[in-house]
Amino acid sequence: MSEREFVIPIGPQHPALKEPESFYFTVDGEIVIDVEPKIGYNHRGIEKAMESRTYVQNLYITERVCGICSNAHQMAYTGSVEEAGGIEIPERAKWIRVFIQELERLHSHLLWLGIAAHEIGFDTLFYYIWRDRELIMDLLEEITGNRVNYAMPTIGGVRRDLNSANFARWNKVFDVIEERVNYYIKIATTETTIADRAVGVGYLSKADMIKLCGVGPNARCSGVECDIRVLNPYLIYDQLDFEHIVVNNGDVMGQVLVRALEVLEAIKIERQILGKIPEGEIRTKFSPMSKVAEGESAYVVEAQRGELIHYTISNGSNMPYRHKIRAPTMSNLLSLVERLKGGFIADIPIVLAGIDPCFSCTDRMAFYDEGKDKSWSWTDDQLRKYRKEWFEK
Repeated sequence: MSEREFVIPIGPQHPALKEPESFYFTVDGEIVIDVEPKIGYNHRGIEKAMESRTYVQNLYITERVCGICSNAHQMAYTGSVEEAGGIEIPERAKWIRVFIQELERLHSHLLWLGIAAHEIGFDTLFYYIWRDRELIMDLLEEITGNRVNYAMPTIGGVRRDLNSANFARWNKVFDVIEERVNYYIKIATTETTIADRAVGVGYLSKADMIKLCGVGPNARCSGVECDIRVLNPYLIYDQLDFEHIVVNNGDVMGQVLVRALEVLEAIKIERQILGKIPEGEIRTKFSPMSKVAEGESAYVVEAQRGELIHYTISNGSNMPYRHKIRAPTMSNLLSLVERLKGGFIADIPIVLAGIDPCFSCTDRMAFYDEGKDKSWSWTDDQLRKYRKEWFEK
């Protein structure tokens, strides 16, 4: 390092971070020249815990991988188990799963748009957007009984039905959200407060985004067509009419536009579901002691943050032999590092928030024991000793 360079540590506790995570920023004056992320502060051992619980018990755990994407994780988990075991779900259940998932996308994107406004100091817009987001949260609570962790998907279908008597009222809620989001798009593209902090900030080209394997709105804002709902349709997405939102800005403004436009497309999807949902059963029987046929499956969904993969291996028992989760934030970390380089220190919060990171989804741990061939594990005491020695060093 030169005499002009120094390192700024941000995290694991910092006002700009909603979850504990650590980043080391090497800066030259006000310019960021290098970034080193340090993940692992939120590791909870969920994948390992799932190996000692039944498939039904794991519904509870899977939903708590992430509060914002709880339905997406549960939908990917149930899908992977059903495919591995050859379990067919009723047609109406597929429509209900998509309806809840698009409601979750609405609330997540509106949440992010409000946070983005807050990070650049536009708190009036933050309050407006989160006020409108409450309409979606109220809908989720009405339908599922809870504002977070809705417990709708279950192995074999869904837990609750939709009451058609409420469809007309729900459509009126979507009308309000659509009108408000169109207004927010107008503000985002004309208000200098946003333009000065978003246009050209955190830029990454399409070629670099593809090379670094970005996913979700983070990649689509750089011109990468990567929406799984379009490229590899699951459930009923191939029966719905909606646009594949892609822009070529490559910056924070592009991330704003992608999410705002996807809100409008999500509303379009919800209206189609309310108008076309078939009658019928909502689930097939699957008890806590039910066994899943031997097999394996990788199920991919387009979560709010991007491509989410759940991979299940079944050995024929009522517990998974192995379950692997690959969350979108893990894929977006490499492109985030490149987005931050060359920018100002003052832009770190909005660029970091731009990928809508979920570090609870991302964090994982790996142990390497050189010189030993057989598998092994550490006790709690050994882990504490290692942690103490590592930090002292």
